[in-house]
Amino acid sequence: MTTHRTHLHLRAAGTSLLLELADDLLPVVRHWGSDLGELTEDELASLALASRVAINDSPFDRADQVAILPEHARAWIGRPGVEGSRGGRGWSPAFRTTGAPAPGVHRLADGTQRVVVQARDEKAYLAVELEIELHPGGLLRTRATLTNTGEEVYDLGAVRTTLPVPEHADELLDFTGRHTMERAPQRQAFTAGAHSREVRTGRTGLDAVHLLCAGESGFGFGHGEVWAVQLGWSGNQVTYAERQYNGSRVLGAGELLEHGEVRLAGGQGTTTPWMYAAHGTGLDEVAARFHAWLRTRPQHPIRPRPVTLNNWEATYFDHSLPRLTALVDRAARVGAERFVLDDGWFGGRRDDTTGLGDWVVSPDVWPQGLDPLVDHVHAAGLEFGLWVEPEMVSADSDLARAHPEWIFSAGGRRGLESRQQHVLDLGHPGAYAHVRDQLLALLDRYDIAYLKWDHNRYLNDAGHTPGGEPGVRAHTLAAYRLMDELLAAHPGLEIESCAGGGGRVDLGVLDRAVRVWASDCIDPLERQQIQRGTFLLVPPELVGTHVASGRSHTTGRRHDLDFRASTALWGHLGIEWDLTTCTEEELVELATWVAFHREHRGLLHTGRVVNGDHHDEGTWVHGVVAQDASEALFEVALLRRSATTGPHRVRLPGLEPERRYRVCLERPGRPPLEAGRGVVPWAVEGITLPGRALAQVGLPMQPVDPEHSQLWRVLAADLC
Repeated sequence: MTTHRTHLHLRAAGTSLLLELADDLLPVVRHWGSDLGELTEDELASLALASRVAINDSPFDRADQVAILPEHARAWIGRPGVEGSRGGRGWSPAFRTTGAPAPGVHRLADGTQRVVVQARDEKAYLAVELEIELHPGGLLRTRATLTNTGEEVYDLGAVRTTLPVPEHADELLDFTGRHTMERAPQRQAFTAGAHSREVRTGRTGLDAVHLLCAGESGFGFGHGEVWAVQLGWSGNQVTYAERQYNGSRVLGAGELLEHGEVRLAGGQGTTTPWMYAAHGTGLDEVAARFHAWLRTRPQHPIRPRPVTLNNWEATYFDHSLPRLTALVDRAARVGAERFVLDDGWFGGRRDDTTGLGDWVVSPDVWPQGLDPLVDHVHAAGLEFGLWVEPEMVSADSDLARAHPEWIFSAGGRRGLESRQQHVLDLGHPGAYAHVRDQLLALLDRYDIAYLKWDHNRYLNDAGHTPGGEPGVRAHTLAAYRLMDELLAAHPGLEIESCAGGGGRVDLGVLDRAVRVWASDCIDPLERQQIQRGTFLLVPPELVGTHVASGRSHTTGRRHDLDFRASTALWGHLGIEWDLTTCTEEELVELATWVAFHREHRGLLHTGRVVNGDHHDEGTWVHGVVAQDASEALFEVALLRRSATTGPHRVRLPGLEPERRYRVCLERPGRPPLEAGRGVVPWAVEGITLPGRALAQVGLPMQPVDPEHSQLWRVLAADLC
């Protein structure tokens, strides 16, 4: 019997995806990785043939049949793409593609290459549509829509998509963490079995996988092939790496559904979140693909990101108007452009035990409404922002007393109280309308440019009343819909995703939010790691990075202002500090740093993020290089002392090898260095060298104390 094969080759920005469709079967991935160049149909067929292995006694020994939606029926012995049944039947579907001719590659207006494959299993009464897209920046994404074509209900357990990686991807990197210590990296060998990261807390998580990467052993920021995936979803989920005895290795992801959470009636379907994937040489190239995707979306902010002062660590629940207006005046003086009023402005909220869910301005704290503060903020030349936590409810609130049935409750019991609060089940139409209408009333009443959207409690025991059915998925979709409604009603409104710190940082919420809060910890030493991990997925302009007070509120450490400011410089800059307690010298120094950020944020918020693979683990090098490589800014941070004396030589990645660059030491708020003891010669007046020399040989760093850093400004010599 003759097998008919079709090959689809998608190429973009150094990435190739080769799909093979044999007869009427779901597409098999023959290659996902480095660009293969222009290939004829015969060459594509030969390459696909070369990827097929010998068949011995058992078809299960084959490692060459990795479909984007894996099937038991094709001898896949790992996690299947679809799990579920219809009363115990239809649990192992065998999909066959429908329609003629075979699927092709369609190019969208923005240059995205798109493949859509439709298939059915007539015996299991299921249909599936697979969508595969390769973005012009090299980012790949896939999703599946599963439809019940029968009359009986189909109880869905999972729909997951996968992508294969080659055998030399023998090391895994992902992330974990906790409150105030998010995005901590962890590495391990890619051994046989499944490395599975599951989220059962109803939000992406402070311990989120963030990115799951597989790569060549020892891969770094600038070397070694790397493959990475991220699920664009803010609810329960699973992301996994799986290696079989037969040699196959895949990365996969999908929603993690509770029993009975998705029951498809006849004719009903469900669509998975997108699984995003990127390949590159080194982590920096992988990050660049995610950044390119985010930056080319129509909702990506194009105006300069306003420097923000948030009052939380300055005043906490003290909402005295004189104190806040004094803080606003100091914020304007140092160059801030937005003021955000945090928790405590609404209902009976005088501390963190009451009031959540009552989103009306407190007449006790604000007898004239927010107008006096908003007017003062605008008169000072700043935008006004407001903190909200729309998905939460306090037991001591008017809302909870009026509608206890809107609070998540499983098994006839209310979930454990955490932070003196519960979760409002937005799957109830009444609860959704209550929150939507109160927020719209605020946005209609006041000129609010920005909502800091918090989410401080897990969705454990998230049962939808009165029956207690699982409700995380419906709640997550409702939260998305709520954000979408507010944004549609108020064009120009910006939303920040904050969740107990950095607990909801994913590509699902970033379809709505234009800022994520990386962590409640703004100790600059901790933030160096937190921001390094966050920037692997999210470009700097979408990450809130604030200058803290001299003594960290979360760790108790003390740091000089230059280290606090030089760490916060790199993202969407903000200030979280009671400026009314600052000395005149501190205000002048902070204003200098804010001015420096505003001068260079065009570069910081559009350039390529790069990291140096430095030999000393205590010396970190990172920066941003303009897309045309005409300029760059680097930070060299000494996080701890080295066992050997310095100064350490620092190499600068990302520059054009043959182009000559002028490198100067930047010292915002401080005088230039003078030649003498303890000063490296080049730091006095700068130095000019080719990019290749700066990348291969580098320059000695100017000696600094531990937990301090320095900035290196790089400009193409022909532009000096």
